[in-house]
Amino acid sequence: MNTEIIKSLFYFVLAGIFEIGGGYLVWLWIRDGKGILYGVAGALSLIIYGVVPTLQPPNSNFGRVYAAYGGIFIVLSILWGWKVDNIVPDKFDIIGGLVALIGVLIIMYCPRNT
Repeated sequence: MNTEIIKSLFYFVLAGIFEIGGGYLVWLWIRDGKGILYGVAGALSLIIYGVVPTLQPPNSNFGRVYAAYGGIFIVLSILWGWKVDNIVPDKFDIIGGLVALIGVLIIMYCPRNT
């Protein structure tokens, strides 16, 4: 695997951590009655999430990056639920996550004639 793909995947995971983490902090603030600082930290995390995808390779376009990110988000959300909320993924979660990852690989990394 070349370094550009590794960097790209790293940025996808980093964006996912900021988005899911930020959303979770807002969730805790509003749904669980945590303090406003949870909401502020969540909002800042979501702003950082918006910046991270711009670090993808220059030949990437917005639509493909965000379409592929959707697959990464699915897998990271399953992992977050498992490790943070103690919801063990079932076989359908795992199958769906694998299908999503295959979509990521096709959308982002298959060679194109452009």
